[in-house]
Amino acid sequence: MGLYDKFSRFSNEREKFQAHGLNPFGTCIDEVFSATKGRIGDQKIVLAGTNNYLGLTFDEQAIAEGQAALAAQGTGTTGSRMANGSYGPHLQLELELAEFFNRPSAIIFSTGYTANLGVISTLAQPGSVVLIDADSHASIYDACALGGTEIIRFRHNDAEDLERRMVRLGARAREAIIIVEGIYSMLGDVAPLREIVDIKRRLGGYLLVDEAHSFGVMGAHGRGLAEALGVEQDVDIILGTFSKSLASIGGFAVGNAGMEVLRYCSRPFIFTASPSPSSIASVRSTLKKIALHPELREKLWNNARRLYQGLTGLGYTLGPRISPVVPVMIGSQAEGLSLWRALIANGVYVNLVLPPAAPMGDTLLRCSVNAAHSDEDIDAIIHAFAVLKK
Repeated sequence: MGLYDKFSRFSNEREKFQAHGLNPFGTCIDEVFSATKGRIGDQKIVLAGTNNYLGLTFDEQAIAEGQAALAAQGTGTTGSRMANGSYGPHLQLELELAEFFNRPSAIIFSTGYTANLGVISTLAQPGSVVLIDADSHASIYDACALGGTEIIRFRHNDAEDLERRMVRLGARAREAIIIVEGIYSMLGDVAPLREIVDIKRRLGGYLLVDEAHSFGVMGAHGRGLAEALGVEQDVDIILGTFSKSLASIGGFAVGNAGMEVLRYCSRPFIFTASPSPSSIASVRSTLKKIALHPELREKLWNNARRLYQGLTGLGYTLGPRISPVVPVMIGSQAEGLSLWRALIANGVYVNLVLPPAAPMGDTLLRCSVNAAHSDEDIDAIIHAFAVLKK
């Protein structure tokens, strides 16, 4: 058997998608003009599949501060913080994140994926038990596998199922780790966090919430779903990423003072090169922007409502709630591919999401709106979907 023969099924499926048009796997965006506009081949497009929720990727201040850090501190750190030391801005950003969340401790990581890997795999070791929502992100599953913990999946957003499984654990429930997300990235729905907190108060356990898609988006200050629902004090660790609302790359965890020990025993933190100075500088800038400009969230949600209502009016089946993530349910993979290509031909780029990445075996045309989209941009997206209905 050849080294890659076991992947032949995936190769064959990939070849099918490469035939007769644009390939959704590894699409080349030839130019990016702004947070909302780009070009694929000869076609100018509205970018509606970027997770750039607050539209800050072209924020002038963030770019200027990133460029200044690049000139002053170089292109990269070339090693881990444990080995090479921390740059001053790494420490400053951790202090600023801790202050933003009103928590004693914050740790930054090189990606959001690594943040989940670094925190969860270290806490969830053999002999422990983790209860995770069945629709959890791959990084959560991988972190649990790396740690060697016992994994118990509960039905997506089903607090009653979580409680049944906690009750079955008996005394072990008091030390169990529960992991959910704020906004789920495929359907745009949110965790029933109040109900989960109630279960934790009665049965015990520790609660970790991945706010990757809800940070900057929800809550009076943009801290995420836990803030929006008033249960922040019941969440032991909040995890997040810099690659969505913060418009850069990296990840973070915030928690109580005891979390500091992870710096000395989390392998993904110890053995991974630290984020580049320019990334840190741009994140510090956008974090300030989120704190000072709540109108960005207001515009984002106005855009989300406009798109959701427009697509619903056309007769499309969407996700269960209005959200910056607007998934359009499509019948088959072949139909999804055809519609995805047609949208690009009509000037709109969205994400084509196929099983198993899409939940429940569905095929999705996943749209994500941001605060930089104008009303005209949203109407252009709706118009492109209307053309496909003809």
